[in-house]
Amino acid sequence: MFYDLTVVQASKMLGNLKTMLEKAALFAEAKTINPEVLLTSRLAPDQFSLIRQVQICCDTAKLGAARLAGKAESAPKHEDTETTLDELYVRIAAVQEYLASYKEADFADTASREISLPWLDGKKMLGSAFAINFVIPNLYFHVTTAFSILRHNGVDIGKLDYLGSIPFLD
Repeated sequence: MFYDLTVVQASKMLGNLKTMLEKAALFAEAKTINPEVLLTSRLAPDQFSLIRQVQICCDTAKLGAARLAGKAESAPKHEDTETTLDELYVRIAAVQEYLASYKEADFADTASREISLPWLDGKKMLGSAFAINFVIPNLYFHVTTAFSILRHNGVDIGKLDYLGSIPFLD
């Protein structure tokens, strides 16, 4: 369950995010807008820019899976230096590749694993609470914010771009 919720779904959402960024590139080209305008856009003055939203999506996905599987030390480090769409595509692909290294068995003890976060000195939570109350909502918050920044700026994306493919049964 935790593998599907964090690895499979996070990788899918990162793919959906990449698709939205690709549509943003096409939009910028068609409107002769410098893509940097979109990348530095934000919804409100006190919110992060699109670039930072994408970086946080990647960090949430990789570190969420790593902590839940007890492999936090193996998570790749990113310096948050991306400034272009191509650099964001590379970061998304790197995180998806990292997530693909996980197997369902890596999450066998997730529910009862104690998770501590470096910025919450001394506080811990069980893996089940960490996944449900932090990793999943945080990932979706930042994907939604990235989506909203692009839509606010006129990029033609919609709900199906956000959701991606859905495995309907015949």
